[in-house]
Amino acid sequence: MPECFILWFFVKCYEENNYFLYCYAGNILGSGVCNGNYRYRFTICVSLSVYTMILRPQVNDIKNIGFYLGRIILGIGLVMFLPFITGLVLFRELNPALDFLISANIAIFTGLALSWLCKTDQELNTGQAMVVIALSWLAAMALSAIPLLLSGHYKSFLDACFETMSGFTTTGLTLVQDLDHLSRSHNLWRHLGPFLGGQGIAIIAISFLVKGASGTFNLYLGEGRDEKLVPNVINTARFIWVISLVYLILGTIALGLVGISIGLAPQSAFFHGACIFMAGFDTAGFSPQSPNILYYHSLIYEIVIIFFMVIGSFNFNLHYQIWKGNFKEIWKNIETRTLLFVIMMVTLITMAGLRRWGVYSDGLILFRKGFFQLISGQTTTGYMTIYAQQFIKEWGSLALTGIILAMALGGCACSTAGGIKMLRVGIIYKAFRQDIKRMMLSPHAVVAQKFQHIKTMFIEDKQVRAVLIVTLGYLFLYGLGTLVGVGLGYPFLEALFESTSAAANVGLSCGITDTSMPAILKVTYIIEMWAGRLELMSVFALFGFFVAFVKGK
Repeated sequence: MPECFILWFFVKCYEENNYFLYCYAGNILGSGVCNGNYRYRFTICVSLSVYTMILRPQVNDIKNIGFYLGRIILGIGLVMFLPFITGLVLFRELNPALDFLISANIAIFTGLALSWLCKTDQELNTGQAMVVIALSWLAAMALSAIPLLLSGHYKSFLDACFETMSGFTTTGLTLVQDLDHLSRSHNLWRHLGPFLGGQGIAIIAISFLVKGASGTFNLYLGEGRDEKLVPNVINTARFIWVISLVYLILGTIALGLVGISIGLAPQSAFFHGACIFMAGFDTAGFSPQSPNILYYHSLIYEIVIIFFMVIGSFNFNLHYQIWKGNFKEIWKNIETRTLLFVIMMVTLITMAGLRRWGVYSDGLILFRKGFFQLISGQTTTGYMTIYAQQFIKEWGSLALTGIILAMALGGCACSTAGGIKMLRVGIIYKAFRQDIKRMMLSPHAVVAQKFQHIKTMFIEDKQVRAVLIVTLGYLFLYGLGTLVGVGLGYPFLEALFESTSAAANVGLSCGITDTSMPAILKVTYIIEMWAGRLELMSVFALFGFFVAFVKGK
């Protein structure tokens, strides 16, 4: 937390070139007052050591974190009544409904206890909000895993936790056993996870359970979002829900009607439609049936899903502009332009690899088996119309490289998509062009690089630095999972594929993700999914909080 990490610098303070002392520097640039008597010019030497004194979090910090964490857990418990009611009333599934009743009571009791024990009227600051967000996703994983474990379709609590973390982070990697016979209540809960996590777990709290402008905005920032659709962040959160619910209704109707046309019973068609839309729009790869989208064997179904995958990967602010009638923003925005360019590049790489191996000779089959997987990877959805082992046995190294690149770069910022994000890719490209212009032009020339993202903006050095830090963080995550996979005996390209899929919250699998994989790899992928969804910063804040608690003064 900002107030718990006070940075002390040793700075040389010169007076008439013959006197120096060391002092605390609150602002080390320009001039300042030291000891209240004399003015000194502060200069920082490159070789100077930097010392950090960490202050231990106070009781008020812990109470604040506990109170807001309790409110979010309470929201998760209340949502569990949805599969309980539908299981009891619509699906006539008594035992699965009881699983959710038990789990909901555990979550609600935990949330109320935390809120009561840590009751406070203080608002969250930025550091506290990041800790709350990081902890809330872990709490959501553990509590939501309880009804899945009770279903009997998971070999261990770790497997159930893997499933719920994969769902909430909109990844879609799965460890479920005998999915085709999983109850509809539990299947609904699997797909509600991506729908809640795609919008953001904190969005639930911001919309209905948490008050205070400053605290809610800090929660909003903690989940890797920084764009307000309307001036008030609470109204922004509620508008995100409005967008999502309207799309849910339309998407369920569209997929339900297509499902009926291909022979599904009406109730099954609309149930599948709701599940597929929630996971598709929120860019997760969960499906009610084990063959995934291959189960439907329908070109029309696949085309509709591609449409929902693409719009799900769009920035919510872009959706807001479209709702307002500002359709020009689609073509002018740096993210949509970058997304189109990246799709073209990775398509060329992937299709060249597939043509080289001659796997899909027919154009329609190439679209359904090749391009579908590519869009699924680029939007970080993870839906598949092939079996996992076909990536290894049929695609070849070049085509796999193309889809790994697509997964790593991902969709748009402030959306349900994962990966590095198109906004960052576009800014890095613009910054690169700016530096080339600076080298070519006169040293006295002023070079300004602008881009369109809802409004016209100019590239700034601090903006580029922030983008590069997050990008390097994602590359570190991709490499971490790859090293663990290779260390456990998996081939490099397969380990890189699976690690990128987990850290970028994609869900495509080449066959590594399985109940038989080592527990250490399951934990690694859980960490990757969690850190990737929160874009690392909240995870760093949580780690810093624990370091301060242990070593702080």
